[in-house]
Amino acid sequence: MAEKKMVEAITSMEEDFAQWYTDVVKKAELIDYTSVKGCMVIKPAGYALWELIQKQLDERFKATGVENVYLPMFIPESLLQKEKDHVEGFAPEVAWVTHGGLNELQERLCVRPTSETLFCDFYKNDIQSYRDLPKVYNQWCSVVRWEKETRPFLRSREFLWQEGHTAHATAEEAEERTIRMLNVYADFCEEVLAIPVIRGQKTDKEKFAGAAATYTIEALMHDGKALQSGTSHNFGDGFARAFGIQFADKDNTLKYVYQTSWGMSTRIIGGIIMVHGDNDGLVLPPRVAPVQVCILPIQQKKEGILDKAYELRDRLAGAFRVKVDDSDKTPGYKFSEAEMRGYPVRVEIGPKDMEAGRCIVCRRDTREKIEVELENLEARIGEILETMQREMLERARAHRDRNTFTAANMEEFEKLFREKTGFVKAMWCGDQACEDEIKEKLGVTSRCMPFQQEHISDTCVCCGKPAKKMVYWGKAY
Repeated sequence: MAEKKMVEAITSMEEDFAQWYTDVVKKAELIDYTSVKGCMVIKPAGYALWELIQKQLDERFKATGVENVYLPMFIPESLLQKEKDHVEGFAPEVAWVTHGGLNELQERLCVRPTSETLFCDFYKNDIQSYRDLPKVYNQWCSVVRWEKETRPFLRSREFLWQEGHTAHATAEEAEERTIRMLNVYADFCEEVLAIPVIRGQKTDKEKFAGAAATYTIEALMHDGKALQSGTSHNFGDGFARAFGIQFADKDNTLKYVYQTSWGMSTRIIGGIIMVHGDNDGLVLPPRVAPVQVCILPIQQKKEGILDKAYELRDRLAGAFRVKVDDSDKTPGYKFSEAEMRGYPVRVEIGPKDMEAGRCIVCRRDTREKIEVELENLEARIGEILETMQREMLERARAHRDRNTFTAANMEEFEKLFREKTGFVKAMWCGDQACEDEIKEKLGVTSRCMPFQQEHISDTCVCCGKPAKKMVYWGKAY
């Protein structure tokens, strides 16, 4: 009974997608709940995913000249107040420290929801001359936002992320860095996580509090909702003026710096689950899977079987992340568990296989079983994982394209959102009143104005005035 129950424990995504998601993160042991509402324990399987994301992103950052630093988690209230739009944007979500031990603090300290103000305070003393620029810094840390509605990985009150903060001598350099980092995120999502993304700019209504421009990558989840998967902000010189960050330029005049910030967080793990998972659990892209190959010895009590499994593990360990499931659970249970945890391939080896000098390699995504000669195992597994990585991206892209629609007028627009789930491309006049009306009427938001613009019609989908931009619209997490 235990075997059957393990698989049944996941609600099907067709029945209740939200419950399916919660079941998967719990049953695959990625997270656990805690006694602090809205905060989660990231368990070893979940943290191993984050470590691989962190490692590969960090390498990509450093290849563009980024250096890592660490700033405090506390921000004095007076510092937070310096940039008006910024503080207004974050005020509802801020957690405050009012006491140090038994003593009331003279000034409240905010637990960082993001670190722009701290970086500004630091930069105003650290930057004096054009020779000090650019500053291209990043920090890996946690942030706290007192969200009302929480959901594992997608929205928790404390979450892990990286936040890049850069300072430049010219507006052009800042814009170049903003776009460059957005492209780092987009390439990482597609090449490593097998998640296709739309690159574009947020509308003024949806941009970051205090930014001149916000750029985003938007991904489509299996249920047709959008997930903002990484953002990059150009601050212009707004923060620099508020904080007095000036430098002596080559012509000896004082100028304000131009700044950027960019971030990706643990919510991207939610994206991996919702783009690739199925009704049996996780399906992890090979490049980010903490265990790429799970070796399952069949009839492991028979002589030589476990030794052979360990020998294969030792052979493969130089090239792949490998584990042997040598627990005393039944084979059926082990198969279910390997599927639940999303291991890209499992290698099955029993007495008959050993005798014949072969094994069975099973792909997690397609369930295809491939007979492989043991002497060719390393090469074949390498090929299978590469194929799987490529095909997972292709399938996710095909799913997104099938669920991306076009509306030329309000009637089509409303009909699509009533009957379908996914992205809808439609023209917009640039007026926030239309954005507000669409949100109120249909519960959808502008996801981005894509860099690759298309002409769908001459007029705004909402008001019929001349259109300025084509926008992706959708329901979002």
